[in-house]
Amino acid sequence: MSNPLAPSSLTGKRALVTGSSRGIGADTVGYFAEAGASVVINYRNKEARARKLASSIEASGGTALVVGADLTDPESISAMFETVRNEFGGLDILVLNASGGMESGMEADYAMKLNRDAQVNVLRSALPVLADGARVVFVTSHQAHFIRTTPTMPEYEPVALSKRAGEDALREIIPELDARGIGFVVVSGDMIEGTITATLLERANPGAIAERRESAGRLYNVGEFAAEVARAAVEPIPADHTHLIGDVSDFGAAE
Repeated sequence: MSNPLAPSSLTGKRALVTGSSRGIGADTVGYFAEAGASVVINYRNKEARARKLASSIEASGGTALVVGADLTDPESISAMFETVRNEFGGLDILVLNASGGMESGMEADYAMKLNRDAQVNVLRSALPVLADGARVVFVTSHQAHFIRTTPTMPEYEPVALSKRAGEDALREIIPELDARGIGFVVVSGDMIEGTITATLLERANPGAIAERRESAGRLYNVGEFAAEVARAAVEPIPADHTHLIGDVSDFGAAE
């Protein structure tokens, strides 16, 4: 996938993508770095992958900072942004990409802790380091964005409900962001081929991804969707603050 951002278009900018040691987050960080941004790679427990990505970016002449943080731990979030402040002085782009809830062995309320509470805590903690005119991007799925009007697969429903709750909670902060000229945009896509969520969903419900692919006609892969996330960090913000990626004909209106 070629970079959707123009060369040097982000020179002098600083970007942090949560959950960026692999998958959509890693590809998004890569696009930002190739466009000239200094990037922060955030991971929870995939440090080796995060450092490998950083080394690749640095080998190409870019600047990358690796910061581990448990986004469900407010102290860990604060420490992450303190490191960002000390190393980069601030941020111009914050992509809220990290999510979960289908992992085994987690407490019953883990999805809500990560997909709602942690998202709000990350944004609140980021506010002191976000430059005026910065951009915040929240990454979600159509299955979550439209969950109130379109049922989803039972195995995914707890994640969908928690991600929609997170989106709603973040939208409540928009007036505060507007006052500082900080843009906020939601990027919503269908199930993405090759993500950990798709893998876990397929494991829990064999054939689910193939069924969704047939219904949708096609599903985006990781690189393609990451390109849309990267674009959302620089393109004009829609009036409803939402970029819907791909076909949404199977989904009702969002509330």
